Amino acid sequence: MGVEIERKFLVLRERWTGGESVTHFQQGYLCRDKERTVRVRRAGERAFLTIKGQGALARPEYEYEIPKEDADALLLLSIQPLIEKRRHLLENEGHTWEVDEFLGANAGLWVAEIELASEDEEFARPPWLGKEVTSDLRYQNANLVVHPFSQWKRV
Repeated sequence: MGVEIERKFLVLRERWTGGESVTHFQQGYLCRDKERTVRVRRAGERAFLTIKGQGALARPEYEYEIPKEDADALLLLSIQPLIEKRRHLLENEGHTWEVDEFLGANAGLWVAEIELASEDEEFARPPWLGKEVTSDLRYQNANLVVHPFSQWKRV
């Protein structure tokens, strides 16, 4: 079984210096409930179907590359609107950070993710890393599709 161990943080934009590569993502959800999510994603010229189990820090994950044409058709069947974002990749002291700059209904939201080998693995915190939001389910993409960042009440 594949297991994803991932921590999420907000990005301090005023300290962000940019990533090493940027890919445009479109993703939609075919299923999103408490036990599982089924996601289809276009990442540049590649496409994937991903099934994730429940959990915040560690959860089962299965991902399969699929033909772009299949992904385009599945995106039309997905819950709308789609999640759109630019993903910036950045290497930092032996770890790859994925920094997502959300677009569309989630514009203004920037989230950094790091995948770890174990739940207690240590890692260096870059200076642009903000508050940890791993346990805040509002920041899961499957929730952002139905409760977009632009609709959140902020103080």
